[in-house]
Amino acid sequence: EERSCLTASAGAELSAKLCRRHDINEGAAQPRRAAVFNPYTEFKEFSRRQIKDMERMFRLYDSGKDGYIDLMELKLMMEKLGAPQTHLGLKNMIKEVDEDFDGKLSFREFLLIFHKAAAGELEEDSGLLTLAKLSEIDVSIEGVKGAKNFFEAKAQALSSASKFEAEIKAEQDERKREEEERKHRRAAFRELKSAFTQ
Repeated sequence: EERSCLTASAGAELSAKLCRRHDINEGAAQPRRAAVFNPYTEFKEFSRRQIKDMERMFRLYDSGKDGYIDLMELKLMMEKLGAPQTHLGLKNMIKEVDEDFDGKLSFREFLLIFHKAAAGELEEDSGLLTLAKLSEIDVSIEGVKGAKNFFEAKAQALSSASKFEAEIKAEQDERKREEEERKHRRAAFRELKSAFTQ
């Protein structure tokens, strides 16, 4: 829908920016997003492990395997979490984070639930807050929000970047270890086999 945004004497570009900011605040903006969604760069406040946990949960309840959690899948999810919702309740839950207005949750919108919960942006009686609390994914954030000043925030950002690298390294080490174990098992199996074939 077109909304006439009048910002007198502002340049056209500034005016467009103000219009967009207004639309975003009103919840009427179509979000502009990069073609490829990268949860690790967009949701920096979560660790890789947390995002992986959320992804596992998302996949678990995306029973249609279409990359979305629709109303029925959300219904089932809330029942499994022990907090069944009414039809209207479910619709409202989706509406709270449904940025592209398609009536279902993409993985990005699913992450938004935890982002909003951690940032304290959900009402106490919000079904989404219930979902976040019951999901057993711990997303209590003290991050940049709690930093007293810019330099402290920078320091935290740096430490979270090195934490991120450490997590990646740990994952790689784990994979290496598994690969080594597989090699040993294969070698042992070959030895066993050759003992039998002699």
